[in-house]
Amino acid sequence: MILLPNDLRAALLANGSTHGPDHVPLLKLFNPCGAATWLASELYEDGDTLFGLADLGFGCPEMGCFSLTEIASVRLPYGLRIERDLHFSGHFPTVYADAARIAGQITENESLLATAARARELLRQQSENTAILPDPGE
Repeated sequence: MILLPNDLRAALLANGSTHGPDHVPLLKLFNPCGAATWLASELYEDGDTLFGLADLGFGCPEMGCFSLTEIASVRLPYGLRIERDLHFSGHFPTVYADAARIAGQITENESLLATAARARELLRQQSENTAILPDPGE
């Protein structure tokens, strides 16, 4: 299986060239024999470094960079390799990380993702409201 087809590579590279926005994950890779999962939203110019959410199955998913070459080189039992989820469709940006921290693993549970999105929005609104409130000591 091709882990990164040309159309997906182009979309990830486009995300990687625009710094600042919170990109929706476009690629999901997973270990068919275990709990490891990677959600990638960006590909750097070197064509190998992906950025996104990585969960190696130890209960502590992290945002960061990972190597496509290293992931593709993994050899699993029974001749299996890391696979791409052909049916993955990311809907939320950073809330995947928020929901993963709550669940202890990457999750696609829509209810949990929606809850994390609402919590993130409430925090954003709270910080905006706090920023415009006058200082009570003035």
